[in-house]
Amino acid sequence: MRQNPPRLNTVRILTWNVHAGVGPDGVYDLPRIAALVRRHEPDIVALQEIDSRGRSSDAFAYMAKALGSHAAEARTISTPDGDYGHVLISRWPMTGIAIHDLSVSRREPRRAIETVVQTPYGPLHLASVHLGLGFRERRQQAAMLSAIAGTARQTTVMLGDFNDWFIYGTVRRALATVMPGRTKLRSFPAIWPVFMLDRIYCRPRHALVQCWTDPLGRRVSDHLPVFADIRMEEAEPGPQSLSLAEARAQAEMEEDV
Repeated sequence: MRQNPPRLNTVRILTWNVHAGVGPDGVYDLPRIAALVRRHEPDIVALQEIDSRGRSSDAFAYMAKALGSHAAEARTISTPDGDYGHVLISRWPMTGIAIHDLSVSRREPRRAIETVVQTPYGPLHLASVHLGLGFRERRQQAAMLSAIAGTARQTTVMLGDFNDWFIYGTVRRALATVMPGRTKLRSFPAIWPVFMLDRIYCRPRHALVQCWTDPLGRRVSDHLPVFADIRMEEAEPGPQSLSLAEARAQAEMEEDV
């Protein structure tokens, strides 16, 4: 989809699950991922399924150098031959970086990267994620994400691969109040997109100016990239008052009932 030129006071954001850098042709190729991203000139990039295991170079370091000046990593799986996880990359400095543990017992480790990006238009509160595949797992993670969204007054964005298969799934319901704006683009499977797994949420709702995907992404990954232009402005605080620890405890209690 062809996007309009960026507007004044907007930040261009991308989220993309890059399938460990391996395209449908079976080729591991980080440069072609970076090339497609750069075509859209995003200011902030969230990439999931970064995988340097068994590779001669660090995929996290490569993507950070290729796409921005500042990076925060969530290396969720570490082995002697490399790491796996997701990364958040920005052209502007990031402050207050926090890596939140969203892991659920006996499931794959999951993390959220939370930070404030110091854009030329003001601070942007942001969190990037890659959620689990299990329904009950995502239910707990969604409660924690709602707490992370918090009560920040600045524009707030949450983005990533939410693995929420349904339009009104667990994550969407949990974030509906605290993050009312969202993209509604089918991104998976890339060859014939059916599911809206990859999303960008925001507060306030009207901060989302435009969003689009790039069909050429199907040559590179099994997900399409999702882009959005976000208008920077002061936001009303969200109603969520639980801390992250309280949200985790409450979600676990509900699962035990």
